Amino acid sequence: MRKNNFGYLGLIGLTGLLGFVNFWLFSFFSFFALFAFLKGDERIDRNIGRATRNAFIFDTIVATFSMAYIASSKTFDAMPLFAALLSQGLTIFGLSYWFYAEKGD
Repeated sequence: MRKNNFGYLGLIGLTGLLGFVNFWLFSFFSFFALFAFLKGDERIDRNIGRATRNAFIFDTIVATFSMAYIASSKTFDAMPLFAALLSQGLTIFGLSYWFYAEKGD
């Protein structure tokens, strides 16, 4: 079984929370400390990989079309719409993970 190294990113979050680093954004990394306590399972790892692939493909397609549209129209009026669409990658990840967990193998 592989050792999960995401827990080490929690140390970055700890430095952000304690104020050793000037950027409060580093406190977000404390979320990754959760992964230090999770036990790995091959089926869960495979489902996470598949769901991540789906979210990456969605985000890549949306980013490509949004950059092409903004470059061709030379306007930033649709930028909030494209930013909202890009944030839906997390929803795609969640739905894909749920689908693969229910479907099994």
